[in-house]
Amino acid sequence: MKKALFISLVVLIADQAVKLWIKSNMYLGQEFAVLGNWFIIHFTENNGMAFGMEFGGEIGKIALSIFRIIAVSFIGYYLFKTANKGAKTGLIIAGSLIFSGALGNILDSMFYGLVFNDSYHQIAEFMPAEGGYAPFLFGRVVDMLYFPLISGAFPDWMPLWGGEQFMFFRPVFNLADTAITTGIGMIIVFQKRYFPEENKTETPASEAA
Repeated sequence: MKKALFISLVVLIADQAVKLWIKSNMYLGQEFAVLGNWFIIHFTENNGMAFGMEFGGEIGKIALSIFRIIAVSFIGYYLFKTANKGAKTGLIIAGSLIFSGALGNILDSMFYGLVFNDSYHQIAEFMPAEGGYAPFLFGRVVDMLYFPLISGAFPDWMPLWGGEQFMFFRPVFNLADTAITTGIGMIIVFQKRYFPEENKTETPASEAA
């Protein structure tokens, strides 16, 4: 359990530290290059899910926030249960990444709207006298990692997208998104190793005879 707690705290603290620095030092749309045009810190915010995806207005925002809280509670319970039962180290790491990543984005939605004013054309102020930009659960998730590795245009002969511009990788995301994606990827790739009992097949009747 100590391992899960340590990983979760490290990821959560790193995620929130980066977001708080971005929110306190940059305005929306501001960016600077880290590795030429391949890795850019670009400040943006989103109301929805990971990698800037949106979800259904105010009702969707509330529904998504409630779902996140329930999901994180379940993940935290499962992580605590499996860690105490001596689960594989890889599974504990994956679960800790998913848990801390999901919690990191929930904190944005829950509290950033209360403690910051908006970042449109200005650097946000922490605990402004006039209050924050949004009520509880309506805060926006801070994103900043941008990797426009490849850009160009589809060939004119290609159906549907011929001649249109494309870019890889277009979404702007954060450390919490990265942790969630890494954790899920680990479980998908190593599921047979993490869940050996569930992957055992029953002995065919012909062999048992």
